[in-house]
Amino acid sequence: MKPLAKAVPEGVQPAQPHSTLGVEIPQVTARAKVLGRAIYAGDIKVAGMLHGKVLRSPYPHARIVSIDTSAARALPGVKAVLTGDDAPAQLWGVHHKERAVLAQGVVRYCGEEVAAVAALTEEIARDALDLIQVAYEELPAILSIDESMDEEAPTVHPGRENNVGHEIRFERGDVDAAFASAHLVHEATYSTHSQYPGYMEPMATVAALDPDGRLVLWTSTQAVNLVRMQVAATLGLPVSRVRVIQATTGGGFGGKIVEDDNQLVAGLLALKTKRPVRLVNNRLEDFQACCASVPERITLRLGMDREGLIVAKEVRILAECGAYAGLAGDVMHVSAMRSDNMHRNGNVRSHATLYYTNNPPRGAFRGFGGTQMLFALNSHIHVMAGQLGLDPVEVHRRNVLPAGGVSVHGWQIGSNGLVECIEQATAAIGWAAKRGAPRAAGVKRRGVGMAAAMHVSGNRTIGNWDGSTVVVKINEDGRVNVISGECDMGQGASTMLSQIVAHELGLPLADVHVVPPDTDVAPVAVGTLASRVTMSGGNAAIVAGRKARDELFALAAPRWGVEPAQLSIGGGAVFVTDRPEQRATLAELARQAVWRHGGGGIQVSGTWDPKTVMHDDQLYGNIAPAYSYAAQAVEVEVDTETGRVTVLDSYVADDCGKALNPIAVHGQSNGAAAQAIGWALYEQLHYESGRLANGNFADYTLPTADALPELRGGLVESNDPNGPYGAKGASETAILPGAPAIANAVEDAVGVRITELPITPEKVLAALRARKKEEGAVHA
Repeated sequence: MKPLAKAVPEGVQPAQPHSTLGVEIPQVTARAKVLGRAIYAGDIKVAGMLHGKVLRSPYPHARIVSIDTSAARALPGVKAVLTGDDAPAQLWGVHHKERAVLAQGVVRYCGEEVAAVAALTEEIARDALDLIQVAYEELPAILSIDESMDEEAPTVHPGRENNVGHEIRFERGDVDAAFASAHLVHEATYSTHSQYPGYMEPMATVAALDPDGRLVLWTSTQAVNLVRMQVAATLGLPVSRVRVIQATTGGGFGGKIVEDDNQLVAGLLALKTKRPVRLVNNRLEDFQACCASVPERITLRLGMDREGLIVAKEVRILAECGAYAGLAGDVMHVSAMRSDNMHRNGNVRSHATLYYTNNPPRGAFRGFGGTQMLFALNSHIHVMAGQLGLDPVEVHRRNVLPAGGVSVHGWQIGSNGLVECIEQATAAIGWAAKRGAPRAAGVKRRGVGMAAAMHVSGNRTIGNWDGSTVVVKINEDGRVNVISGECDMGQGASTMLSQIVAHELGLPLADVHVVPPDTDVAPVAVGTLASRVTMSGGNAAIVAGRKARDELFALAAPRWGVEPAQLSIGGGAVFVTDRPEQRATLAELARQAVWRHGGGGIQVSGTWDPKTVMHDDQLYGNIAPAYSYAAQAVEVEVDTETGRVTVLDSYVADDCGKALNPIAVHGQSNGAAAQAIGWALYEQLHYESGRLANGNFADYTLPTADALPELRGGLVESNDPNGPYGAKGASETAILPGAPAIANAVEDAVGVRITELPITPEKVLAALRARKKEEGAVHA
């Protein structure tokens, strides 16, 4: 299906006919990757480099009685063995400073870092770990939210009154009166589980001291500046004494923002040995160290009128952060609030509580809390639509808060293509015909389901700066360097920045090079999170590109005695618009800019900051410059004998504002849909007494190609007034509707509602048996 395009709003510059904008373009990093030339952190080799390894706790909760490192230190080739006594006393964490670089006195989860080794080879380092003798006194472990909530439970962190890591409460409107007026009120509880990010490249860092004694880190990250600040603060260094360079990053999905201990341990080893140290997680270590998504138990109560309009909403969330809070509180915040802004409803009440346990830390994951709540909300809407005798599609349509609206939390909706997304996805799946067709009575039964979602494009809740700065430097050969602190982790940020600068300067894409983020030279940036890079980085690139163009025009205009407004740019040259034969190449002009009195070349900086605000103490305010939307429709087949659910067809419609690179958006949508299918049906971290039992890709079941249908999708271009050429984020929204769409399709196929993820064969069979028992009791 073709994209449903809308008119370009006033003030938004449309793509030019010769431009690469809106054209399917392979990522500018693709060739280096497929040819094996891309340099990942684990590929970096530095003269004299040592290899680091980490000893991790085998217990979810234990006191460290003693550590004997003498045998490990005596092993030939070992250059350092560090424990908590050798690490800084300064604790680290996103909001709560509560984690030690190496455990100090106690371990709080299975996998926590206890000791670190640096040796001449990785093999020697592994052998040294085996020689470290740690005596533990095992302590009672809290392994569930229910245990954590118990009034008599010990606290995971001594000195605190309870195990609450964060709490959110808010109420808008008159919720009780709205429920009293509702025609239908429905309440149910939904459970969601942790999902491992599953990126191809495990976490990796090479740390070294430069000739001036500054700490340099080459690392796999989504946010070089956040890493720099954390490393400097934790290791006791001035921030200017730390340099962070993003190596090619093989996926992140939220797991590589700033919640991993890898960079801190590598930096500490380098500081202690005065030599470069390479620290690369193997897959099990990555499973243990990386923050999986936040598990939540959501009790949702909705009130609707006879027409399916939501009039009241009440949410109670119990979430688990594991042993350390990290970003889990922010994730829970999103679960509690964001979906309210999809709908016209002005009566909402929410209470969300985050609990510590002795499980591994939970944190950021693609969709950042939206997946959890939207599983509950979309499932709920589907059930209530059925109780009202309405099509769920129509219920969603009626409740959409359109462009121009202000949400219950003060969010200003500049563009909204959700209705078009719903129409596109359901039409592509054949919703009307399949939904109304009689259900077969055989063993294998089919059903269709759909769900809708919203996300942010930027998010001014983690600090009062959500903008971006981009530097454009025109070299003497007419080619351009783009310098930015925004990270490309495979999603295509470098391609997007290249496209925009190439468009503004009329250059072929090959003449624009995006420099990998390096805190020594790149402007400060928040990083790749909250789907903000296209919005903030893209707009900054436009500002910088136009500044560079204006400098070129100012240089060229005197050549022909014209005003800059009479000039145009394109084909690698500046020319008089009415007399194109009067032209000068960018290379000529760039050289002219250098070799003249007052010269020095063309290097400009463009900054863009969204006109948004931090929410107030009542959690009210417009936090993002734009909001993205998506809808997904699926068809599933359920085997009533085995309980197996197979996704036969899937279609995701993504409102990305304007598709600057349609193939990139489709790639992001397809990857998101695959992750959503995995979360809904297959992926589950199994723990035995707090110990991870399936920390590898053989036992942790990711959806493989033979388990997925053809992942279809389309674009809706709502042209956001704040976005670069109308674009907004397109990396996360598409993951949000997948799980509820599948749950809704399962109910459509076999008449059972699964409210606890993942939707395993065992749960399906149990629900079918329960339904059969209930039907038997009714007929008895």
